[in-house]
Amino acid sequence: MDDTTNTFNRLRPRLLKIAYRMLGAVAEAEDVVQDAWLRWHAAQPDVDNAEAWLVSVTTRLSIDRLRAAKIQREYYSGIWLPEPQMTEPPATPEQINERADDVSMAFLILLERLTPEARAAFLLHEVFDVDYGPIADTLGKTQAACRQLVSRAKAQLRDDRPRFTVPRATHHRLMQTFAQVLERGDLAGIHALLAEDAMLMGDGGGRVSSFPKPMVGGRRIAQLFFAATRRYKDELHIELAALNGQWALLRFIQGRLESAQLFELDGERIARIYVQRNPDKLARIAAAYSDRQAY
Repeated sequence: MDDTTNTFNRLRPRLLKIAYRMLGAVAEAEDVVQDAWLRWHAAQPDVDNAEAWLVSVTTRLSIDRLRAAKIQREYYSGIWLPEPQMTEPPATPEQINERADDVSMAFLILLERLTPEARAAFLLHEVFDVDYGPIADTLGKTQAACRQLVSRAKAQLRDDRPRFTVPRATHHRLMQTFAQVLERGDLAGIHALLAEDAMLMGDGGGRVSSFPKPMVGGRRIAQLFFAATRRYKDELHIELAALNGQWALLRFIQGRLESAQLFELDGERIARIYVQRNPDKLARIAAAYSDRQAY
């Protein structure tokens, strides 16, 4: 490979992280980065700072795509949730403690409140440590205006950020326990792990059934999970997976991936459950597990 390709491949993971956090969709993030590659290839050799140029182009492309996506999401069937992304499980205790929450499902949902430009400024500065000068160049604004965008975004998100920091090992243990009580249909055990004011949000995308609005109440949610266990019995299988930097559950019915479930904890129990059932948003995870079973 030539230097142009090597440079892009070296920076590609960072570009994908930016695009995914901007859009909440893996396929769209990959499309943006591919478009950035085409522009990068055409721009050579006139680029002095490859990383700054590629980050700027990727961000602007993401802003344009997010503006269009926000219009489409106004007509989305039911609740829109980001597409879950498979991540590597932490290999060591140090990695467990160091894993950031900036890609968690809860965080991505909060980011949906921001305008595309505010989201870009906030992510670049707060998550990717980009100085205000390059951010201003990317957005075509003054540095002062970009500082104000970030300040307002932080204030807008502050009140609804998760109030509890739960150690990854604790999160993992609770997910293991929850998977066990789900598979054996232990209604009392399921209920005991849910906060009384727990909330469940589901995304079916109009492709499969889901709730049009959030379900609230630990008992109601426990009964919902219990009913699924009673209905599918031995055809149901629960598996732990690393999604969006956290341990999550994958629910298989008759060997087919039916949903990905991501959780937010209040410190001791499950406070929120994000259930992704849209087959389009599960396709990559399903394909990865299908490939794994083939070996």
